[in-house]
Amino acid sequence: MPTQKTSARPPAITATGLRKSYGDKLVLDGIDLNIEEGTIFALLGPNGAGKTTTVEILSTLINADAGTDADAGTSTNTDVTAAEPEVWVAGHHLTREADAVRSAIGVTGQFSAVDNLLTAEENLLLMADLHHLDRREGKRRAKDLLRRFDLSEVADSPTVTFSGGMRRKLDLAMTLVSGPRIIFLDEPTTGLDPRSRRTMWEIIRELVTDEGVTIFLTTQYLEEADRLADRIAVLDHGRLIAEGTADELKQRIPGGHIRVRFTDVQSLDTAASVFGIGTRDEDSLTLQIPSNGSLPSLRAVLDALETTAIQAESLTVHTPDLDDVFLTLTGQPKENA
Repeated sequence: MPTQKTSARPPAITATGLRKSYGDKLVLDGIDLNIEEGTIFALLGPNGAGKTTTVEILSTLINADAGTDADAGTSTNTDVTAAEPEVWVAGHHLTREADAVRSAIGVTGQFSAVDNLLTAEENLLLMADLHHLDRREGKRRAKDLLRRFDLSEVADSPTVTFSGGMRRKLDLAMTLVSGPRIIFLDEPTTGLDPRSRRTMWEIIRELVTDEGVTIFLTTQYLEEADRLADRIAVLDHGRLIAEGTADELKQRIPGGHIRVRFTDVQSLDTAASVFGIGTRDEDSLTLQIPSNGSLPSLRAVLDALETTAIQAESLTVHTPDLDDVFLTLTGQPKENA
């Protein structure tokens, strides 16, 4: 389940009017972000929607374009001059304090950064050297991360022999050597088998719940966002077209219903006349009543059944899933995410 929020937290990332174009191709069209500390934020979208570009900008790998002219309301990569977008990461301005931003973040990209010629421990020690840790501290962190990611037994093995799941765990461990407070995970479980994917989910969740790390996640897997994210944003053609919790997004999509099963046709007939709406199925003795899945909606159905003394055998609530949300909002099935 997503991490539980007990109170409002300060922002880990804020961005206003984030834009990026490559020639005539507009990749990001003025998106705004406000991500709380100690949460998991998932960015969903079809291929080419701008997810990786967003990560690259926020992690200082590439520059954003200028912002939006307040009067013209147009992108400033033409002749319009405007201020740069306001972006803050870990309390530091993205461009004016880029070095401070880099010191506070870690990035795990779509493709593994593991060096196949080195062992697992040597990869971690290399990262420690790159972050200018002294040798003793580097070895301490490497040993701790190998233990945490269940890689101690293969610490001295060349990584070329590792499975995809082991390489991905080591890749994330390498990101953690510097102790980042914000971690960007760009499709971290792509290509992993279901078991390895769930192991990565457990590790990601522990980083947030145990250490208060903030996770910015892009993913192709809607189940991954549903399981992990506190908030989800949907990006399409460079624009944020929806944002909220998984439940909030699902409730925006029609098709939810309450399915009530009865013991006999007479009870089904009576219920159908009481509710006046719904789809009945005499073979299964069920009545499907439109509902947004909310508690008041469920309570209204239960109250109506109790008031009219209609005996129901069972009741189930069906709400749209993130697949339905993605298809409805973007017009594309999840396979193209």
